[in-house]
Amino acid sequence: MADTIDSLTRRICAFCDERDWAQYHNPKEMAVAIAAEAGELLQHFVWQSNEQSLERVSDRRAAIASEMADVAILLFEMADRCGIDLTQAITDKLAANAERYPVAKAKGSNKKYNEL
Repeated sequence: MADTIDSLTRRICAFCDERDWAQYHNPKEMAVAIAAEAGELLQHFVWQSNEQSLERVSDRRAAIASEMADVAILLFEMADRCGIDLTQAITDKLAANAERYPVAKAKGSNKKYNEL
């Protein structure tokens, strides 16, 4: 059975709580850690062409997946510690993006919503 955001978040928070790490996981520190881990993910692709970056995903799949997991783990925990329902936040954001980027205007375009 696949985990849900809620069940993964409970597992992440339990892992941290068992180690008494919540004392270090305030919103600012969590945001900094997310940015740092996103930078580690980005490092796999710096100076790579589109084709090379696709090759990197294949060649370094496990390492890239690990960095993506680090970002997600921190994000899920931060949302929980900030009292944000991440499932609802994602649902709301998808709805807002659907309005900002209607298919008729946005399909096949990389323009920002205010340029469509």
